[in-house]
Amino acid sequence: MDQTFEKVSFECMSEATEAELDALPFGVIGFLPDYIVTSFNQAESKAAGLSASRVIGTHFFHEVAPCMNNFMVAQRFEDENRLDDIISYVLTLRMRPTPVRLRLIKSDENLKRFLLVERKVK
Repeated sequence: MDQTFEKVSFECMSEATEAELDALPFGVIGFLPDYIVTSFNQAESKAAGLSASRVIGTHFFHEVAPCMNNFMVAQRFEDENRLDDIISYVLTLRMRPTPVRLRLIKSDENLKRFLLVERKVK
């Protein structure tokens, strides 16, 4: 699996084991069309200060990251059939403003969706 933020493919992430997602050097949040979290890797858990057991099974945009429940992030998953875009963003919930890059990934051939979070902004 190509492990770079820019190049890891939707297919690799959707087929990856929990251990493979945990080995990635950036945050990975996986969820279904109802936005219920199915994957929350170790990098994201450590950076966000939230355990995977606390996050998996919850609504991502209502319970975990309401600061992303807007037109830039959540609405794009709703509006677009296929999505693979990187955006600059600033996380603000329960922390000082933290610049990040987000990669929004959705396929029209699979129910899974992924939000990747890179905190070391280049």
